[in-house]
Amino acid sequence: MTAGAQTRDHGGGLDDAVKRFGGHRTKWLDLSTGINPTPYPIGDINADAWTALPDRAAFETLERAARRFWSVPEDAAILPAPGASALIARIPVLRGVGKAVISGPTYNEHAAAFQAHGWHVIDQGAAAARVIVHPNNPDGRLWPAPDDAYPLTVIDESFCDVAPDASHIALANRPGVLVLKSFGKFWGLAGLRLGFAIGDPELIAHLRDTIGPWQVSGPGLEVGARALADQRWAEDTRARLAQDASRLDALVCDQGAELVGGTTLFRLYDVQDAALWQTKLAHGKVWSRIFPYSSRWLRLGLPPADRWAQLEAAL
Repeated sequence: MTAGAQTRDHGGGLDDAVKRFGGHRTKWLDLSTGINPTPYPIGDINADAWTALPDRAAFETLERAARRFWSVPEDAAILPAPGASALIARIPVLRGVGKAVISGPTYNEHAAAFQAHGWHVIDQGAAAARVIVHPNNPDGRLWPAPDDAYPLTVIDESFCDVAPDASHIALANRPGVLVLKSFGKFWGLAGLRLGFAIGDPELIAHLRDTIGPWQVSGPGLEVGARALADQRWAEDTRARLAQDASRLDALVCDQGAELVGGTTLFRLYDVQDAALWQTKLAHGKVWSRIFPYSSRWLRLGLPPADRWAQLEAAL
C-alpha cells in the first residue's frame, strides 16, 4: 500500500448498474453489499423520537444496551455515531500525523481517511497507528489479538457480530485502542446510520467533540436500543445466516467458482474473470462486487428469502 491517494470503491452503486445495464431499480437484486437481507423488525416508534431532540436518557439507554450486548469492559467508553463511516473519517485527527499500518487488501476507507489527514499509509513496520479489519473485508480473515504497542490501534469489527466469540472487545480498555461496531450490517438497517466507537475514554472524548451533540437520530436511538437488547433475535439470525451462506456457496461453486473466504454476511469467490462474471450476473439484474486489485475475485452478499430464484437464473 502506497502513500498515494487511496481509491475508494464500495459495494452498492446500484444507480450505476441500472444506468449501464438497464431495467427498473426495483427489479435488481443488489448483492454487492454485506448487509443482512432480513432486517431486524423495527416495530412501532414513539412519536417523540421523530419530533424532539434526542435527550441524554435516550443516549444512556442505547449505551447500556451496547455495553451488555458486546460485553464491553467497565472502564471502556462508548460513543454512538451516525454510522461507522463517520467515525472512520474522524479517527485520524486523534493522533498527530505519522505512519499508519493498514495491511491490505482490506476495506479502503481507513487508508483513505488517514491519507486525507496527511498520514503515510504502509503495509507493515513501525508506525504511530495500526488498523485491522476483523473479520477482514473482503476475505473474512480473523486477526489475532493485537499485542504491539501503537499510540493508536483501531479494530474495525463491523462484520464481527456474526462471530461474537472472535471479538477483541476485551482489548477496549487498553490505552490507545478503539473498537468499531456497525449496526447496519448485522441488523440489516444500513439506512438507519448507526455505529459505535468503543475504547480508550480519552480518545472517545475527543471523538465526541468532533461529532457534536445529537449525533444519532431519535429513531436510531430507539431502534438501536431495542435491537441490542434482543439476544434471541441475534442468535436466530446467526444460525440463519450460516445456513444461507452455505446455500450460496453451493450455488456459486456449482458454476465453477472457488470459495476464497468471507463471513456469513458475504462470500468471496475466485471466478478467474471477475468482470465477466459481474456482467453475466448483471444481465440477470443481479449486482455483485469486484475489486480494483484483483481480476479474479467476486464478492456476493446473501439474497432475501424470496429472491433466490433470481440469483439461480442469473447464474
